[in-house]
Amino acid sequence: MRRTMRRRMAAKLKEVYAELRRRHNASIPETGAYLRSVVRGHNNYFGVPLNIHALQSFRWKVGCLWRKALGRRSQRVKVPWERMERLIERWLPHARICHPFPLVRLGVVT
Repeated sequence: MRRTMRRRMAAKLKEVYAELRRRHNASIPETGAYLRSVVRGHNNYFGVPLNIHALQSFRWKVGCLWRKALGRRSQRVKVPWERMERLIERWLPHARICHPFPLVRLGVVT
């Protein structure tokens, strides 16, 4: 069973948050397009069988980081979760398995 290493996921989330801080004044569609490409690339690379929980967790954590970054843009109240859930649903792709099991992929019959 292959799973995403915690260290790699944490490093990628730190990198994403640093980029969100750098794109502090970018519009929501621009930031959403960037985060969509990040989550899609993560799904394509780590989308192996039995790793769906880690993919869903990554998507949710990226959404939480985006909410945190949006909340830092003003001195007003943080972004409500109802709005943030709509943004996550709109911009971040759902987790999906992209690679089949090795026996299916390689066609090995023993």
